Amino acid sequence: MNAPVLFEEKTAANGVRFGIATLNSPQTLNGLSLEMVDLLASQLDAWAHDPGVALVVLQGAGDKAFCAGGDLHGLYRNMSENAGKPGWNNAYARRFFEHEYRLDYRIHTYPKPVLCWGHGIVMGGGIGLMMGASHRVVSESSRLAMPEVTIGLFPDVGGSWLLNRMPGRIGLFLALTGAQLGTSDAFFAGLADFRLDHADWPKLLASLEEQPWAGQAAGGAEDAIPPRSINDGLLRRALTALEPKTPLAPGHLRQHSFLINSLCNGNRLDDIYEELAALKDHEDPWLARAAQTMLAGSPGSVRLAFALQQRLRLRSLDDVFRAEYIAALACTAHGDFAEGIRALLIDKDKKPRWNPAVIDMATDAWVQKFFDEPWPEGEPHPLDDLGKEGR
Repeated sequence: MNAPVLFEEKTAANGVRFGIATLNSPQTLNGLSLEMVDLLASQLDAWAHDPGVALVVLQGAGDKAFCAGGDLHGLYRNMSENAGKPGWNNAYARRFFEHEYRLDYRIHTYPKPVLCWGHGIVMGGGIGLMMGASHRVVSESSRLAMPEVTIGLFPDVGGSWLLNRMPGRIGLFLALTGAQLGTSDAFFAGLADFRLDHADWPKLLASLEEQPWAGQAAGGAEDAIPPRSINDGLLRRALTALEPKTPLAPGHLRQHSFLINSLCNGNRLDDIYEELAALKDHEDPWLARAAQTMLAGSPGSVRLAFALQQRLRLRSLDDVFRAEYIAALACTAHGDFAEGIRALLIDKDKKPRWNPAVIDMATDAWVQKFFDEPWPEGEPHPLDDLGKEGR
């Protein structure tokens, strides 16, 4: 059986190395399991402390996806076993979300350049891995989204932080509708830094072996770690040299950004929901599909995603991860998460029975339980130390 994550190191001409981590589950579109999270976290930590490694590359096996999301089947099994019990009782979910969020935060704060190849499908947990990378690269076939509304979750993995930092109100629109973005809109939304044709990816990897990376080769002094900015610049130069010359046409999100900002403006979810719902028959199929996805999705997820963005708008990234951890655990016990997975992946009837069934029943009072700390009184938050290193 192949390892779920493959690791290799390449050595440049000057003896400095770079690491390549490959998510190796193409049959599940490289869906992120707890084992994969732990393997990545361990290896990233080793590379971070290795003065002979200049940078890290993240990629997915196969041609279809970098990473299409998290381990929904594993979470479903454990939610079924924990049915009727508090989310805190679900040991697997506690570990999964804590370890995943720690990994995502580690990438955001990684001390070396991280190049993420966001080719093909990048959704959910894949967004969490990619968004913290310093050099985020998309291809002509990239499709990015946070479609958690369709499975009764919410845009987690730091999504409440990320979406709040997009232009205008487009982050809220993406959270409520799960709308998919192509290459052009990935740049407009601030989800990508570079683009590369899929056929040129091997050329890029080969060019990395030719760069004069700044770092300590074998046998050097352990404290001879050079400024990171040198390697950031070299990586940017390598990517820019292969960037396609053809300009990108504006995508659907950019074309409709004025309308989206207008409809999503305001502080009342009920009004925003009604305005977006009216787009279900829009002449642009992309807008119509976005509205239809929201209407078919979990009303509770819509309310929770909205509440998270409102409450966490000015919070730091580590604070956002702590709040999302509480909300995610609550989703395993109180929300529509298990039902959404059942309808989409288990029974595949695509007929989820949402509870609450309509947006009017998903009130401000109803959503409060997703913010209540679930652990015994006096215990620290499992992510309490996040962001406090070196303080």
